[in-house]
Amino acid sequence: MNRISSQTGLVSLDDRRRPQPPALVVVAHGSRDPRTLKTVHELLDQVREQRPDLPVHLGHIELNEPRLPDTLAKLGDAEAVLVPLLLSRGYHVKRDIPEMAAASPARTRVAAPLGPHPLLVDTLHARLAEAGWPTDMDEETRRESAVVLAAAGSRDPDSAVDTRRTAHLLSDRLGVPVVPAYASAATPTVDTAIRALTARGRHRIAVASYFTAPGLFARQCAQKAPWIAAAPLGTHPAMADLILHRYDQAADRRGAGLCRSAAPPRGATSHELPALAV
Repeated sequence: MNRISSQTGLVSLDDRRRPQPPALVVVAHGSRDPRTLKTVHELLDQVREQRPDLPVHLGHIELNEPRLPDTLAKLGDAEAVLVPLLLSRGYHVKRDIPEMAAASPARTRVAAPLGPHPLLVDTLHARLAEAGWPTDMDEETRRESAVVLAAAGSRDPDSAVDTRRTAHLLSDRLGVPVVPAYASAATPTVDTAIRALTARGRHRIAVASYFTAPGLFARQCAQKAPWIAAAPLGTHPAMADLILHRYDQAADRRGAGLCRSAAPPRGATSHELPALAV
């Protein structure tokens, strides 16, 4: 063992300090629902528990404090990896977050959004099971069952691509059709998706809540469920794992050091991972 712990941090036996890892800044959207902020703080506590030596911060795009620009300002010119607590690509990931990062003195890199990823499917499956989805489904029941993957929605077509990919992964896991549907800004709606599945003979339809935390959209979508409705992703342990996975992916690409962020050209994505990267 060639390193020891000290009160001032990790140092090597020849007194050289281990380089400080880039700070992790989790970027949440923000919500007027107080349960959302509570969920985010609990999720960050899980991340800190897994990586006690990693500086972990929170910044919001809107509605809640601290705002992302304020969080970045407090970091000064330190290195940081920004992990969007968002489930797909869209305007916030492509424009808002990179522009806020570019306006700060911090040396930053923006990670990919959380989805699509198998860890999200693990979480969706667990939430459905908690709500009553049979873990051992016979063939007759399977032929009658389906899931609507209820998401917030976006006008950005890349967001729909990412959500459809998650629906496909969840369908493979469950062995039943999974149809993505949206609370706003995109189609089909949850009602439309339920009607379409019913017309195909699927009478046991569950709604999987593709939201990071409780809120208005999650509640409205759950109320439309003709059978069972799962809870949002929330603080399932796989969510903390996924945040750290996205952090590690971005940090591993930093080379000798992070560079001052610059907003990408309009229409370009702000992260370097391909659309379906896991």
